[in-house]
Amino acid sequence: MTSGDIAALLEDAAKRIDEISTRDLQIMLRRAALLVRNAGSITLDDHTEEALRNVSSELVLTREDAIRYIVREWMEQNTYLPVHELDEDGDVDGTA
Repeated sequence: MTSGDIAALLEDAAKRIDEISTRDLQIMLRRAALLVRNAGSITLDDHTEEALRNVSSELVLTREDAIRYIVREWMEQNTYLPVHELDEDGDVDGTA
């Protein structure tokens, strides 16, 4: 399956999110994750590449790490992944 096929499946799933099964969504997200892991082969338009370079520089990350970070943040913000929240009011055990 090509990245274009996966992108089309994800776009279709987003359009009918209330109809798609959790299992099918998991499969599509795993395929997308594989593509992200191989992000070096992803070609982006010039404006997106420039923005990615700026983000990578600002966050002191490699291109691939920046893409992983952006995708993870997007998935957390859109509730595809659980958000890792810190309990600021909780007790600590003396370690940092």
